[in-house]
Parts: sequence; C-alpha cells; structure tokens
Amino acid sequence: MAEAARDYLLFRLYAGLASWGDIAVGEVRPSFERPSKSALVGLLAAALGVRRHEEEAQRRLAEDYGFAVEVCRFGQPLRDYHTVQRPPQRKGADYRSRREELTALPRESLATTLSYRDYWQDALYTACFWAKAETPAYSLAALADALRRPRFTLYLGRKSCPPALPLHPQIVTRASLGAAFAAARFPDGRWLADLDPADGVRYSEESRGGEELRLVRRDQPASRRRWQFADRVEYRQSLPLPEVRS
Repeated sequence: MAEAARDYLLFRLYAGLASWGDIAVGEVRPSFERPSKSALVGLLAAALGVRRHEEEAQRRLAEDYGFAVEVCRFGQPLRDYHTVQRPPQRKGADYRSRREELTALPRESLATTLSYRDYWQDALYTACFWAKAETPAYSLAALADALRRPRFTLYLGRKSCPPALPLHPQIVTRASLGAAFAAARFPDGRWLADLDPADGVRYSEESRGGEELRLVRRDQPASRRRWQFADRVEYRQSLPLPEVRS
C-alpha cells in the first residue's frame, strides 16, 4: 500500500560563518557540526516575531512540527578568540543598556572575560519541517511567508552569523521525507558551486528503517525563558550528494 503524501516545508541555510551551540564548559564555546532543532525553532520564531518570553508560542513551535536537516557541506572549522569587558556586580543598580552600565563605572573596576568561540565557514544545510499536530500553531504556508519576510533578523546560531543567501522557503508535497528533499530547488545554487564537494548526511526525527544510526540530542526546547532543553531522538542517514541542488 502506497504511503500517503503530505506537505513539507524546506529552506536552505548558508552563511560565511555559522555556529550551533553545544555543551559549553569554562572559556570554550564549541559548535556542533549541524543545526540544532532549538536553533531552527528559534529562527522560525524570529521570522514570525515570537519573542523568547512567549512560552506557549515557543512550546507550540517546538512540539507541533517534525524536523530534519541535510548537511550538504560541513564547511571548515574556525576558532575565534574573544575578550569582553565585564563590570562587577552591583546590588540595587539598574541600567537600561550595557553601554550605560560600562560608562557609569570607573575603567579600573572593569574586568575582562576571555573565551574561545567556534564557527563553521561556508557550511551549507537544507532544513525541513512538517506538521505533526492535527492543528499546528501555524500553517506551513504561514511559516514560509515569515521566512520570506521575517519580523526579526535571522541568523545561523549567533547574531554575528546572518544568512549570506536567501532561504528560498518552499512547500512540496511528497510521499516521503527523502522525496521531499529531492524535490527542493534553490535558484541561486550556482553561487555555491565552488564549495568543496562532500557526501551529504541527513538527520531526521523520522526513521525510514534499514541501516541508520539512532542518536539522542538534548536540543528539544523545554523552556525558552529559563533556557532549558530536553532530549530528542533523531536518526542519521548517509546520503551521496555530489552536487549542490540548484
């Protein structure tokens, strides 16, 4: 019996620099090699104009949709050295901005925080969402429109990593996730033709059976306001992608 077709929202992610949060200890801020679900749910929220303190709206975005991502190009790692001025804690003080706080204190009272932050250069991804809930918070068409005309600035993990090309969101109707990825077309793919070729890898919340690796990743948003995340199961599938889809 043939599998019933359903709608999938796909969009392309490319930037000169991207950074996807991983477990951070001490002064090193590493980056996972692929987008987290929490990061891309946050990207959808920014496009829609949903703020971090809007807990119910954030929860619906995280729970109402299935998620998959293809890593078309892993890119090259980059570690950046950061120094940040840090004022001492002052009880009862209220400042409207960081600039106001820094300028209100004598320079000799400021300390310096050192850190190393990891990025990926010229990485390329295709993201996919589909509705799991019977009545999701937003239709896929509404999500696509928001990605074309976002309310807030979009970025790939960090605010210093804006997209370098349009996301070209599109909705395709197919009988399987693999067929949906194969149907996606991005009109300015010629600009990415010089990227190093690589085999593709797909990470999906939906298993297709057969030879695939089951992984658990802690990137399911539980509370955006308290910055809490829950475990999420995904499946890794190796895919030959000799060319960037255009």
